[in-house]
Amino acid sequence: MSAPFPLTQALAKFVAAPTFGADEQAACAIAKTGFIDTIATMMAGCNEPVVGIVKQHVAANQTPAEAPVVPFTGAMLPAAQAACVNAVAAHALDFDDVALSAHTSTVLVPAILAEGHLLNVSGAEALRAYVVGYEVWAELFAREPDPYHLKGWHPTGVFGTVGAAAAVAYLHRLSAEQTQQALAIAASMASGLVANFGTMTKPFHAGRAAACAIEAVRLSLLGLTSAPDVFEHPAGYLNALSPAGRVDRTRAASGLGKSLRILKTGLSVKRYPVCYSGHRVIDGVMEIAERENLQPEQVSRVRVSMGPAQVSMLRNHSPHTSLEAKFSAEFAVAAALVARQVGLAELTDSFIARGDVRTLMGKVVVDTTDRACPIDPAFSYADRVQIELTDGSSFDSGDIRFARGNAELPMDAECLRTKFLDCVAAGPASDKSLSGTVLYERIANLENLASLRQLFA
Repeated sequence: MSAPFPLTQALAKFVAAPTFGADEQAACAIAKTGFIDTIATMMAGCNEPVVGIVKQHVAANQTPAEAPVVPFTGAMLPAAQAACVNAVAAHALDFDDVALSAHTSTVLVPAILAEGHLLNVSGAEALRAYVVGYEVWAELFAREPDPYHLKGWHPTGVFGTVGAAAAVAYLHRLSAEQTQQALAIAASMASGLVANFGTMTKPFHAGRAAACAIEAVRLSLLGLTSAPDVFEHPAGYLNALSPAGRVDRTRAASGLGKSLRILKTGLSVKRYPVCYSGHRVIDGVMEIAERENLQPEQVSRVRVSMGPAQVSMLRNHSPHTSLEAKFSAEFAVAAALVARQVGLAELTDSFIARGDVRTLMGKVVVDTTDRACPIDPAFSYADRVQIELTDGSSFDSGDIRFARGNAELPMDAECLRTKFLDCVAAGPASDKSLSGTVLYERIANLENLASLRQLFA
């Protein structure tokens, strides 16, 4: 039985006239967490080499000056370029929040901030745009049972382009027809490959997704045509991303705006600046190490168990650079045992080269489990850590269902504020005229901000 509205049309209708019902306040509160965490990681990552490279890349097109660019000390770029640079900075440290097997906020927030600044929208409208983009993203993502990472697709880039285009289309108040065109244009611009994890290109996926979202909406406004059935077409977006053809292209999108997915899935805020696939393992290792006061030289072997998609992402078994180490289960375990933390201080080439760290990396064995998580198919149902000591004793974490900071085990407001202030402090020291505390309070009260132009003033 065919859907009452084809998928592409249903998505466009929702974006053009979204409904949130009684859940709007709760949904926008989650969106605000996304703004807080993304601007924090944006500030912390703005001095990373990849951000400088992208700034050089967009330098040839610096007019008109439409939106502020990190570190928000007065520099302006065209909105698409600003969104690109800011998204790259937000994702450069891999410290940004996670949802839907991806980094939703690191694409949505920069696109909304840039185009929202140009359009002079309110903070409340920015939060609603985030919810709209998240819902479109979630609707498309939920139709495929197979993990995207195992197929080589980076969902942040692939779904972020379309989700952010929906958010920007909402800000522009596009008609359903114009929105349909914009979403279909964005679908052809979507990209991102897992093969580039552990390199500067991974954060560039987020940057290009945010920029392309704005470009797709601008092109639609100029009259660029696109397929009216791009998502459900046999040769369209969803089928192209599903080599096994198991994606559901026919189910009605009847839940849009009635049951908000952001309330069910939420956002998982990272406690460690490494790939989220290893966070449960880090929690397990540190809990055992602290409880038993383990010393690195006592450890003879560490066996970890996680899902196959997680293993595919954590594929750098003997990393030598900080970028490589972010995608290494071996490094995550070694850092947790040696430093009793996995933070920005450990993500340095000198720490990775330490003899005790490299010795421990060689003692880590990674196994896979096929029991998948019903909430997020990129993860196993639970991870597990077993630490064996040289004296023959051993310790077992048991099943670790959720990482600390996960949407099911959320970070409280004070911890989120602490992370924000730490990230701002780790950013550029050249201009602290806008203190981290003042900026945090502005974002924490975003729903009351009359204009996004006041955010970084």
